[in-house]
Amino acid sequence: MSQNSVTEKVTKIAESIAGSLGLELVDVEYQRVGRSMVLRLFIDKSGGVTLDDCSDFSHEFSQLLDVEDVISEHYTLEVSSPGLDRPLKREEDYVRYAGRLVKIRTFELLPDADGNKRKTFLGNLIGLEDGTVKIQLKEGQLAEIPLNKIAKANLEFEM
Repeated sequence: MSQNSVTEKVTKIAESIAGSLGLELVDVEYQRVGRSMVLRLFIDKSGGVTLDDCSDFSHEFSQLLDVEDVISEHYTLEVSSPGLDRPLKREEDYVRYAGRLVKIRTFELLPDADGNKRKTFLGNLIGLEDGTVKIQLKEGQLAEIPLNKIAKANLEFEM
């Protein structure tokens, strides 16, 4: 089974468990680290997750994953908070975190409002409109980035 299909199946299982526990599944990673595979799940909730949240989720998820027999090879399971630099994955994230400092990396060079082409955009997230993320860059200009051009986006820690 490919890593992508494992990730898709794991995501469905994890989302249902997270929902039942009042949590949000933020991200799923399934990748080779050294000689073994690591399955990382990042969960969150309003006010942040606790160690007990991670433990409860991990326990329920492990049991269901074993029953469903999604992963045939040996793997290590890690469950944690997304941290201060939480990734922005879904359209709702770009609405929910409007006003926050974000860093967005694109697949290709894109221009900001002044015509400067770049792949990395750092600034305050304005929001999402018609599939386009709007950000007020640190340098002052506006940038509009189509969602399908975003390779990676994260909240940035503000001092």
